[in-house]
Amino acid sequence: MTTVNIHEAKTQLSRLVARVARGESFIIAKAGKPLARVIPIEAKESPGDRLGFMKGEMAVPKDFDEMGRDEIAALFGTAK
Repeated sequence: MTTVNIHEAKTQLSRLVARVARGESFIIAKAGKPLARVIPIEAKESPGDRLGFMKGEMAVPKDFDEMGRDEIAALFGTAK
């Protein structure tokens, strides 16, 4: 994603808006620090919006970190 400084955003607003209309996104920064993200209206906000959407739908077995231990050890030649 492209980052532009505030001055560049002011002077090239028409070009930047045209890029957004084509589906591109960009970040406006001040002194190198991101301040705003400009995205097309049709675009989804961000993948982070879905964090936790399957909460409670599945469970990880308590022995998850030991599942397949013998087979993996055999593949690496470290079987006991």
